Order: sequence, then C-alpha cells, then structure tokens
Amino acid sequence: MSFVRHVKLRVPSGTARPGPAIGQALGPLGINMAEFCKQFNEKSETLWEKGVPLSVRLSAFSDRSFKFDIRSPPTTYLIMKAAGMAKGPSQPNPEVASGYISPEAVYEIAKIKQTDEMRFHLPLEGIARSVVGTAKTMGVQVRETNDDVDGGGAQSNETK
Repeated sequence: MSFVRHVKLRVPSGTARPGPAIGQALGPLGINMAEFCKQFNEKSETLWEKGVPLSVRLSAFSDRSFKFDIRSPPTTYLIMKAAGMAKGPSQPNPEVASGYISPEAVYEIAKIKQTDEMRFHLPLEGIARSVVGTAKTMGVQVRETNDDVDGGGAQSNETK
C-alpha cells in the first residue's frame, strides 16, 4: 500500500452523496465514492450541523483505500453566519459595510479555526487578526453593537 496523492474537497456536512462533484475528484483514483460518502456523513454529523460546508483532505493509496481529515468550515462561511448574511459581497473590499460582527464572534471563529491541524500551534490572537482581515475584505465590520452606526463619536448638531 503506497501513497498515491492528496485531494482537497469542499463537502456539506452530513449530506454527501456520490455524484459529479465528488466523482470527478475520486473517480480517477479508483476510490469507492459511496463508501467515502458514508464514512464522511457519519463522521461529519457528529461535528457540525447538516449542510455546513467542510474542507476535506483525502489521502488516496494504491490499493484503492483512503483516509481523510475533516477541517473546519471556511472563515468566510463562519463570518457570514455570525453577521447574519445570506451571501457574501459581489466584489472584494466593498465601500459600504455589508454586515457587522462582535469581537466575541471573532474570538469564537478563531477558536474554531484553531482546531484545524495546520493552526494548532498558532496563537489565538494571530488567528483572530486573520479573521478580522477576512471580515474586512468581505465588507463586514467588527464592533460592539449593531445600533452604534457612527462609532459613538459623532454628536448631533441640532439645536432646540
């Protein structure tokens, strides 16, 4: 049994089915798609709610066996969910804020991302800064409350 190659997939948790999306990646390797889907669904249902897009790194071997690691959802997905957005911006760095998340949400997202195999050694603060940068490119602002639109520094010029 020798290693053939790694394949990266994005699969919704608990709902993987053999089909063109998975078939194009696994078919050339001779991996049984139905078996992968069964194992992935069993493993992912215990980790995340159904339908959450998860990154998967699959290692294929010459005897048509495989093993896979499930990683956390994309940072953009977690930010959109925290901001209550249905979809992301149509272009990067939009002029107008398309949503808001709290510093606590950034911290929770950073904790989720820290569980990934490649990030366990990174400090949480560094991962949180990365989350803030990703939010910025999506037009999502990080602030304490949603109703504090002007940042709390502006005074009204009205006189009575």
